[in-house]
Amino acid sequence: MGKYKSIAVVYGSDSSEWEVSCRSGEFVASRIDETEYDIYEIFARFGKWSLVALRKQNSMRVTFAEGARPEVDKTDFSVRIYGEKVKFDFAYIIQHGFPGETGHLQGYLEMLGVPFSSCSAFVSSVVFDKYACKSYVRGADPVLCAPDIFVRKGADLEAVARQAAEKLQFPVFVKPTNAGSSFGITRVTEPEALPEAIQYAFSECPTVIIEQGISGRELTCAAYTDSEGVKSLPVIEIITDNPYFDYDAKYNGHSREVCPAEIPDALSDLVRRTTERLYARLGCAGVVRMDYIAAEDGLYFLEVNTIPGMTSASLVPKMVRAAGLNMTDFLTSIIEHA
Repeated sequence: MGKYKSIAVVYGSDSSEWEVSCRSGEFVASRIDETEYDIYEIFARFGKWSLVALRKQNSMRVTFAEGARPEVDKTDFSVRIYGEKVKFDFAYIIQHGFPGETGHLQGYLEMLGVPFSSCSAFVSSVVFDKYACKSYVRGADPVLCAPDIFVRKGADLEAVARQAAEKLQFPVFVKPTNAGSSFGITRVTEPEALPEAIQYAFSECPTVIIEQGISGRELTCAAYTDSEGVKSLPVIEIITDNPYFDYDAKYNGHSREVCPAEIPDALSDLVRRTTERLYARLGCAGVVRMDYIAAEDGLYFLEVNTIPGMTSASLVPKMVRAAGLNMTDFLTSIIEHA
């Protein structure tokens, strides 16, 4: 018998990633153990939270038409269905971007005392910001961080371009500090193109990081916590047809994801141990994915994904399968050890 009865799977978001979030949420909801929990699918976007579907223990999934979806009562994280009030015992957060990956949703749940599947509000907010996260990771042995420049909206972009030309080697990547799924990212090969790329990144958020490009093999690895402590999953190598692993490569089939990665055992061990150490260093919880570049001079940290994609084709489910784990059992472990 698990610790919880009613699991709210919260998906959708206020960010550009909301559609990906829905696919991830539907997949997670379909794989949570139906013999153990009542599962409620909550679509949350721009302040409106409504019940999309429910699946009682050992029962069929019931969906609600868009105009007849019961609304979630945010005062106590509950919903009224057919006259009966259901208060959710646990939240499985699968919102990519704001508010589920930024710490806002976690803060709400923490105030209500509702346990959830991801990192705390504080850790989520720090890790979601690419520049803040690198500041925590920088200096952690043995991982390296690429040189970068931080830019806030309102800065003199021509001066920033001159600074980048002096400090960084091109090509560079211009990234919103608070965005995912490669939204707002541009690969820039010359300083003259930086102002336009920075303005494009500002369309996602008011802070930007210009990061020196690192040549090497793109690797990713996830870690999670079970009854034995922090564990890592098999490493994936991402091989893309595009200049980098952008939205098109991620979601339109222009990349190959080799799992487990065909890399030397020593490199695989390094990536897995580094992922476990960073997971503990940052204070992570739930399943978290970390991205790297393996270059000639060492392993470079790219970013942390505290709410990684969870569709059937996403990276973490591929790692789970490669590890020989059952996805339903894996999700049960995430829920029970949150």
